[in-house]
Amino acid sequence: MTQQTKSGDATRDVLSFTFRHWREEPRYVVLIVATMMVSTLADVFMPVFAGQLVDAIATGGSRDDALHAALVAFALMTGLGLIMIVMRHLAFYGIVELTLRVMGRVAQDAFARVQRFSTDWHANSFAGSTVRKITRGMWALDLLHDTLLLALLPSLVVLVGSMLILGLRWPIMGLVVALSALAYIVMTGFLAVRYVAPAARLANSWDTRMGGTLADALSCNAVVKAFGAETREDERLAWVVGKWQSRTRRVWQRGTNSGTAQFIALLGIRAAIIGTAIWLWWQGRATPGDLTYVLTAYFVIHGYLRDVGMHINNLRRSVNDMEELVAITGEPIGVPDRPGANPIRIGKGEVEFDRVTFHYAGHDEPLYRDLSLTVRAGERVGLVGPSGSGKTTLVKLIQRLYDVTGGQIRIDGQDIAAARQSSLRAQIAIVQQEPILFHRTLAENIAYGRPGSGMAEIERAARLANAHDFIMQLPKGYATLVGERGVKLSGGERQRVAIARAFLADAPILILDEATSALDSESEALIQQAMERLMMGRTSIVIAHRLSTVRALDRILIFEKGRIVEEGDHASLYRKGGLYRRLCDHQGLDFARAERASDLAAE
Repeated sequence: MTQQTKSGDATRDVLSFTFRHWREEPRYVVLIVATMMVSTLADVFMPVFAGQLVDAIATGGSRDDALHAALVAFALMTGLGLIMIVMRHLAFYGIVELTLRVMGRVAQDAFARVQRFSTDWHANSFAGSTVRKITRGMWALDLLHDTLLLALLPSLVVLVGSMLILGLRWPIMGLVVALSALAYIVMTGFLAVRYVAPAARLANSWDTRMGGTLADALSCNAVVKAFGAETREDERLAWVVGKWQSRTRRVWQRGTNSGTAQFIALLGIRAAIIGTAIWLWWQGRATPGDLTYVLTAYFVIHGYLRDVGMHINNLRRSVNDMEELVAITGEPIGVPDRPGANPIRIGKGEVEFDRVTFHYAGHDEPLYRDLSLTVRAGERVGLVGPSGSGKTTLVKLIQRLYDVTGGQIRIDGQDIAAARQSSLRAQIAIVQQEPILFHRTLAENIAYGRPGSGMAEIERAARLANAHDFIMQLPKGYATLVGERGVKLSGGERQRVAIARAFLADAPILILDEATSALDSESEALIQQAMERLMMGRTSIVIAHRLSTVRALDRILIFEKGRIVEEGDHASLYRKGGLYRRLCDHQGLDFARAERASDLAAE
């Protein structure tokens, strides 16, 4: 697709997006359009009465008649000025309300949509870049509204109105104004869309990349400090900034060239209109007042035409700034709810995979082919296997983060694909290997799984998760802010907060992405003790990276290349001597450590 085609498509998409939101606020749009048209028509008729004023003074008749005619023209001009002021005030009031309402709705809609994009989309996108796309596009709406409603609409009214009034008096003058204005607008639009816009689109992509680079380095500052890599990150950003500067310089230079071309065109239009007026006077077809009218009308037209160039450039800039936001709103949601989906009600928590086939996009072969599995209500099941064998995918499918390619996943006999996703996930508690906390208080983080919980419930969950004691040692206790992603807490502390969150959620199904690796023995013992409490009475699925955590589970499933190759409890699988035995032997030291942790927990 050529750059010209892209520019045309982008302009059409952005304007369609904008008009769609205008339809949500019809009363404000009507108010703005009506008041701006009345205000602008006052501008259009002002030169008419200016000409009458000059003719009244220049006419050789009675001074009293001349004074009366001049005062009438003067009063009409003053009245038009007052009308223009009042109408513009109302229009600006309307544009403030319209813009704030649309900007707020656009930001909320974009956020809601991004929240519902697939996990793959989020894994492949910089959070900082996404934020930049949304905020830049949101603020571009302000400029777009001003350009369309307060600038281009009045300009169009002035040009058409002046052309008609002049054309009714002198057809040749109307033709000169019409052809000059049309040529100028076409030239300005061509320069903006075909010459400046492609360069602006590339500059915006580097602006987005710069935001992503900043966010990436700042969110990983602990790693930067650990490797003394501040200078390296400075150089990385400097390279991106250099690219952004070169692309932005080209946009600004092209904008300057476009502006110069517009001024040259305006000089030609001035010569054409004033020259035609002089010719009409020479032919005896125009009075001094008529010349005053033409000159005054020209100055009004010239001002609006000059501004049309700026407005078209502003339109181009706002379209470019909104392109990525509009593209986000056009992205398909990763896993949409089916039409008419109902909330799911999970009681016992039995999970059944019925001949499930699943194929990752871009992979030649499916990961699962006709996988059948039942996790009984209240059963504790461990998932074991090499990386890439399908353990994590299994729990993602239970949460319906992906849709299966074939077969069904049922919970308590209900097909999860027919259920509302929010209700499904609200009844599945998950403790991740690397728990993510919000930069909010500890109390807010624990209560996230059940909003509105009281402090007594929050503290009870924290005690069950062995988190209460360390929380109370913090200066502000449960009111302590944990930092971005919980960076102010240790790994073991974050894990216990996540377990407390799962306790408070009190969901019938529990997923544990085993998280005791790289912890000291005391933290590991506390977390394992809390996890044992958490699993009691719940259908529990444990992804086991360290096999010491699955020995006491009811059943262990051994995955290899998307298939369950072994199944049973720890003792039977170890005696069998298959893949599970080999994995255990590789982790012999972990077993000794696990024995010590279990003893410590028992004490």
